[in-house]
Amino acid sequence: MDLANVKALADLMRLHKPCVVLTGAGTSTESGLPDFRSPGSGVYSRLDPIESLSVEALRERPAHFWKCFADLFTLSPDLQPNRGHVALAELEREGYVSAVITQNIDGLHARAGSENVIEVHGGLRNCHCVACGRTYPLQTALSRLDEVDVPTCAVCAGLLRPDVVLFGDEMPDCYLDAAEAAASARLILVVGSSLTVSPANALAFAARRLAIINREPTLADAKASVIIRMEAGEALTALARQLLGEIQL
Repeated sequence: MDLANVKALADLMRLHKPCVVLTGAGTSTESGLPDFRSPGSGVYSRLDPIESLSVEALRERPAHFWKCFADLFTLSPDLQPNRGHVALAELEREGYVSAVITQNIDGLHARAGSENVIEVHGGLRNCHCVACGRTYPLQTALSRLDEVDVPTCAVCAGLLRPDVVLFGDEMPDCYLDAAEAAASARLILVVGSSLTVSPANALAFAARRLAIINREPTLADAKASVIIRMEAGEALTALARQLLGEIQL
């Protein structure tokens, strides 16, 4: 364990609280979800996201899109927040974190108890009809794939699409909220992100002060005051214990 840098991060957070946290896929791998961009092991090393998970794929090859989407994003009913999610929720309750900006779509931060969560890439709760705009639970659309290749609206038969940001989409309105939160933060803590996805990575590059928890080097390492090369759950648990004492995670 990199205890020296964990202590350094705790000192930085005491001095500049509350911080804004920016999380990526590495925050959820301990819960059993895949990492998308790690060389060799990430999902995108086996699947071309532009070919399979883009706006164009949904429009031109909807059956292929929905098959790939269901294969990747049908969440197990046993999926639970991990100790890293819980630690961030505890740090928010104790005033060390003002917001969690997440690139993840799994909803685990909110389930762990974080209240101010900004999901800049959307979430896996709902889908909507691209023709009439009606909203349905995403699970309803996924369950229909046993019977149809492409789920459609029950009212107008329009194509359904998940309420997530696809390749080729513009960012949602909540990205402006994320940008405002990041701009006002005295410290941004990046957790489990390689910072290769834009424009979300711009929030880190523009930070007044930056700290990073990530297993691998990131594009913003040169800007960071503290870098911790650990798994997100282990590092956040150690950080919470430094700041809050022996808590149950």
